[in-house]
Amino acid sequence: MLLSDFEFPLPAELIAQEALVPRDACRLMVIDRRSRRVSHHVFRELPELLQPGDCVVLNETRVLPARLHGQILTGAGGRAELLLLRPVDGDLTWEALVKPGRRLRPGVGIALAVNAAGAQPDGAGDTSAIPVTATIVARGEGGKATVRFGGVDAPDLRRYLWQAGEMPTPPYIKQRLTDQEQYQTVYSRVEGSVAAPTAGLHFTPSLLNALVARAITPVKILLHVGYGTFAPLRAETVAANRMDAEYYEVPPAAAATINACRSRGGRVVAVGTSVTRTLESVVDDAGTIHAQSGWSATFIYPGFRLRALDGLMTNFHLPRSSPLLLTAAVAGWDLLEPAYREAIRLGYRFYSFGDGMLVR
Repeated sequence: MLLSDFEFPLPAELIAQEALVPRDACRLMVIDRRSRRVSHHVFRELPELLQPGDCVVLNETRVLPARLHGQILTGAGGRAELLLLRPVDGDLTWEALVKPGRRLRPGVGIALAVNAAGAQPDGAGDTSAIPVTATIVARGEGGKATVRFGGVDAPDLRRYLWQAGEMPTPPYIKQRLTDQEQYQTVYSRVEGSVAAPTAGLHFTPSLLNALVARAITPVKILLHVGYGTFAPLRAETVAANRMDAEYYEVPPAAAATINACRSRGGRVVAVGTSVTRTLESVVDDAGTIHAQSGWSATFIYPGFRLRALDGLMTNFHLPRSSPLLLTAAVAGWDLLEPAYREAIRLGYRFYSFGDGMLVR
């Protein structure tokens, strides 16, 4: 199986640049695997497309505004950019993607901008007024480096990120967000992701209430979405690729609710590829979900034996990407590929701020 098998042409104008308001006004394509039919809906119709007794599993991770800009302090200077990926040795040392990679060698320091616009803020006591620095400690592969922050303690660094950082939206979104909450789900709670679990961006509080009113149970778990989720797959042979490990937590109450749902005949619907990877990392051969936490590098592509879920809510993904391969594992590429062709013909909006798809 080759990555080129999962290639398709996509008109650039179908790449959504901003979220719809309200969120649940987006379109929703439904792929029914049993009837092999595709139907078209609005996302707020989701409660009627599921059955009482089903459960929908949500990822309550929260995206950090982890893209930072600054000036190189050595040599000829120049601009630098950091995208923080995860803390590696306490809360002041992080793995990051760095630009320009060739100039940011170990020992090089960066003076970071005091706020997202690079200007001094007005508010007294604003932590973005603190002169924060980052020093390259070590270089890794693929543009990654280990960086250590100075000028702040750990709590102030988190506050600084929220005041001075930018949301790490993908490069195909050309506009800077005017509201950082656009790139958060309404149920986000635990900080730690470098990308949003975008299938959940369509949910609103009223839609969640409508699910509950129809006896459909929302269940919350956690996976901090890492860079590996949206990093390009490099090996042309699909099976030769590997996912970066991402931290997850499945609480005991969530595991019990999911198992009870399945035992009474309800369907388990994963909201997003991050939820799917988490559930498939904690399920046994009997289909029982186990409460645990850890790091998952589960790579799901066609041929993977799915044991944990009965349906998937997702978005429309990049060609040759790991989320597309995961969706193909759930739907079958023989169903998904013509559905994508139809979505393009009908002008569905693609990628992070795009429309939704339900595979059931």
